[in-house]
Amino acid sequence: MADFLEQLTSSRVQNLLFPFKLLFALFSLAGAVFLIFVHHNTRWLRARPLRDLFEFYSLKPYEEKEFEQNWKKIKKRLERKWESESKLAIIEADRILDNLLKQMGYRGETLGERLKQLKPDLLPNIEEVWVAHKIRNDIIHDPNYRLSHQEAERAVEIYEKAFDYLRNA
Repeated sequence: MADFLEQLTSSRVQNLLFPFKLLFALFSLAGAVFLIFVHHNTRWLRARPLRDLFEFYSLKPYEEKEFEQNWKKIKKRLERKWESESKLAIIEADRILDNLLKQMGYRGETLGERLKQLKPDLLPNIEEVWVAHKIRNDIIHDPNYRLSHQEAERAVEIYEKAFDYLRNA
């Protein structure tokens, strides 16, 4: 055994192993840089442990808190009573509904395709949701679309009712 260790540590063997050592060191360095990059640039790695902790202590899903924060922003937009803010409130409410339906497993390229899959027993105000979604489409596709504050409030109420139905389903 001593002979083997003596041969392994000899300068001739060490000179032969040097390129492999260097290559291994470079791969290790590249791997460490990659892990640091992924850690700093991937939101999931930062958020996931915090989400689990939040869910454990609050006894409700993290998405619920995120939903509540987004909904408060929408309500604040409506409080300003500016047409541009009201339009953004409707667009954001529509986006939240789209994300909720995606999370529930509804397939499709657009919210419209996902809404077609809903039945009135799951979403009793589906017809009203279609009206609110049409308002959103008009906002997006027609830059001259005029939106009254009452119309905006009504559309946001429709989305809010839909969220209540879907979250309690």
